Amino acid sequence: MHVKSKDTVIVITGKDKGKKGKVSAAFPKLNRVTVEGVNVVTKHQKARNAMQPGGIIHKEMPIDVSNVMLVCPKCGKATRVAHKVDRVTDENGKTVRKMIRVCKKCNAEID
Repeated sequence: MHVKSKDTVIVITGKDKGKKGKVSAAFPKLNRVTVEGVNVVTKHQKARNAMQPGGIIHKEMPIDVSNVMLVCPKCGKATRVAHKVDRVTDENGKTVRKMIRVCKKCNAEID
């Protein structure tokens, strides 16, 4: 998946097109993400006990990951993600390969 939790994304299609938000949860097996302030639904909840009252609550539901695009933290534009292999030496002196996400517009490292 091209987005992770705590990434800033923009919605590119659907009823919330154009909204920006932070990814609060990612579900890689389902190919879905939950974005703050996006795909908010109204749920009528019945009271379960005295601690959990009933009423109308607003809840963020997951959307498909193909409907969001990552916003580059450096250039601030919506971008596709490239993956670059970086070779790093660890404390034991071994060379370790590490995948790094890269912005396709400004070639800045995302994480």
